[in-house]
Amino acid sequence: MTCLLLPPALLARAGHAGIAGLAPDALVETADLWLAPLLEGRRDLAVSKGKLTEALLNLLDWDVRAKGWTGWPRASRQPGGHARYRLRQSCRSSVEVRGCRRCSLDRHPLIGEGTPLLLADFPAGRPIQSTRDLPGFWRGSWRDVQREMKGRYPKHRWPDEPWTEKPSLKTKNAFSKSEG
Repeated sequence: MTCLLLPPALLARAGHAGIAGLAPDALVETADLWLAPLLEGRRDLAVSKGKLTEALLNLLDWDVRAKGWTGWPRASRQPGGHARYRLRQSCRSSVEVRGCRRCSLDRHPLIGEGTPLLLADFPAGRPIQSTRDLPGFWRGSWRDVQREMKGRYPKHRWPDEPWTEKPSLKTKNAFSKSEG
């Protein structure tokens, strides 16, 4: 059996949360409990993702499920906005956010038991910077990003001290009008 057919996001969240019952080795050892019933009477391996996820989660008792998932959310809500950003669950959890959505944050968002979330900056849908230390980024390499991006995106806000600014995706002019 290979773990490639298993839901990678589920396994990544379980790995981050330290849920040993969903580790690849444990799943191989317990395949007769969760996989055999799914394949019973089937001639193919086309088990739906939902049924597979349900079978895997049924391996865990309620306390483990509740404790394990609370610290590893599926989405991140940024300050001052209605937007929720889906977390990419892989070997490291990350979220793609446009820079000014993170304004007003002076502490780095953590998930689980103090694990910093990888924040990837994506203005216009193109990656330019990633960090696990937002305060360090604001006070360090933000100046380089700001200098480069001001030329490319002159209508956007590129504040000198973003940790003190209100988060917004409005252009400079629209933001100024709404503040006045």
